[in-house]
Amino acid sequence: MTSKQLNIIEQQSGKLLDDLRDIILKGRAMAYAAAGAALLDTYWNLGRRIVEEEQHGSKRADYGTQLLRSLSVVLMQEFGSGYNFRNLFYCRQFYSYFPNPEILHTRVQNLTWSHFRELLRVDDEKARQWYMNEASQESWSVRALSRNISSHYYERLLSSQVKKPVVEEMKRLTAPYQADKLEFIKNPVVAEFLGLSNNPAFTESALETAIISHLQNFLMELGKGFAFVARQQHIATDAGDFFIDLVFYNYILKCFVLIDLKTAQITHQDVGQMDMYVRMYDELKRGEGDNPTLGILLCAETSKDIARYSVLHGNEQLFAAKYLTCLPTQEELRREIEQQKELFLLQHPEVGKEE
Repeated sequence: MTSKQLNIIEQQSGKLLDDLRDIILKGRAMAYAAAGAALLDTYWNLGRRIVEEEQHGSKRADYGTQLLRSLSVVLMQEFGSGYNFRNLFYCRQFYSYFPNPEILHTRVQNLTWSHFRELLRVDDEKARQWYMNEASQESWSVRALSRNISSHYYERLLSSQVKKPVVEEMKRLTAPYQADKLEFIKNPVVAEFLGLSNNPAFTESALETAIISHLQNFLMELGKGFAFVARQQHIATDAGDFFIDLVFYNYILKCFVLIDLKTAQITHQDVGQMDMYVRMYDELKRGEGDNPTLGILLCAETSKDIARYSVLHGNEQLFAAKYLTCLPTQEELRREIEQQKELFLLQHPEVGKEE
């Protein structure tokens, strides 16, 4: 159906469509709330059971860590990546910080597991309880809660004699984070909990989706040792959820190759984020005999600094010759991105106007 036909339907059935959209969104919200309640109950009880086992187990300092690593290996094989070592650690911390089961009975309104993951970052118990209550009462999104914790909103509000300007500034700065009505169905944690695959369309813009799809095919067609591993791979950290756009393994280089696309000028934060991805992959995924993980940052906005290569924990010069022969050149990457971007914007001129 053309956009013109859709506009006609919108004009003829505006009120009806608005009502139907509202019904669908409310239904999805109810389904998500039910799944969210089950997820919180499951993770809290996982944490409780792990703590009980640790209290009756060995007194060695590393016993808890070894226990979580052993449990995660088996649980991931049966139930997926949502039960890796890091997430089991969060479950244990969740129970330790919120040991009262009343939190599950009352199911603090409007809060999801992702909200509680953010609350686990707060060491001070009073601040943690305050953030939890405010997030529930004010219906903060996960991103709004994360920003308020990172900006020490509680401490600043507590020390301010005149609190109104502090509150108004917070609302103004977090307003963009509150606008996404579909945040509740974009949560990858719920999809993993239900055993569903994450939908990349939820975590990518239309332009990014088109470019990444093209890059995936482009690299596979090079025939230089690339094996596809994952797309929009979910990485959970204590700082939040991240997604690696493309992950390959190159059997010639004997290393993982991580690719992240940015539709704006590359910043030092982007470089730091890729640095984190590479270090995590080297620690958690790199096998015996594998070379250091390679991270590539791509920028679709400018023809300068189109690619940045990061080889950590190793001698970059040692692999330079192999990288140059196996990886696409900066010019090849630049050309592919720009061509795909121009083609997409020609087909979807409305996207170019929006962005």
